[in-house]
Amino acid sequence: MKKQSLKLAMVAVFAALSIACKNDKKNEAQTNEAEVAANSSEEAIKFNALPTESTIEWVGSKPTGSHTGTIAIESGVFSLKNDMIESGSFSIDMNSITVTDLEPGNGKENLEAHLKGNTEGKEDHFFNVKEHPKGSFEITGLKQAEGQTVLEGNLTLKGIKKNIAFPVNISVNENNIVVSSEVFTINRTDWGVNYGSKSIFEDLGDKFINDDIELKISIKANKA
Repeated sequence: MKKQSLKLAMVAVFAALSIACKNDKKNEAQTNEAEVAANSSEEAIKFNALPTESTIEWVGSKPTGSHTGTIAIESGVFSLKNDMIESGSFSIDMNSITVTDLEPGNGKENLEAHLKGNTEGKEDHFFNVKEHPKGSFEITGLKQAEGQTVLEGNLTLKGIKKNIAFPVNISVNENNIVVSSEVFTINRTDWGVNYGSKSIFEDLGDKFINDDIELKISIKANKA
């Protein structure tokens, strides 16, 4: 009996550790009210984003697994002074939501349609791209914290604008810049993406979708 009890205890510990690891949030972005966007000076040099070399990678998860995908950067501009970003913004093409972990004919098209809201009766489950075809991000500030460069800005999704901050790496040379974020996490319900959220709906059991979405933003921009 003692051996059996010990085995059960060890199983419980490993299960708890497993759940804890799954719930780890990478660079959780605190969501605050929108702030005033940063302005650029007359001396600032403009850099235009290259959509074909820029993207947003995402990961969504639930108890039974996860899905990965991308969203396209449609356009963007950054202003630099003394090799530092003064201001900037970029537009997100929500119609470009793509699932990358599924093959065509194996649920890929259905999941993409559901995320975009192209399925009748499910338009507002996730991003409702017919009503909200564009998202955006505008820089409100840049700071150093705990040895990292942190980009602050207003993220707009589904017409809701919230201020977030996340760590980035910025590479600057004479002709181009590259802004690449670390993987960070946002809570989708802060932007009204509530479908399957156990923090919004009761009695979902294990049939919920995690509120947290992991994002990684990579943008290359050339001198205008």
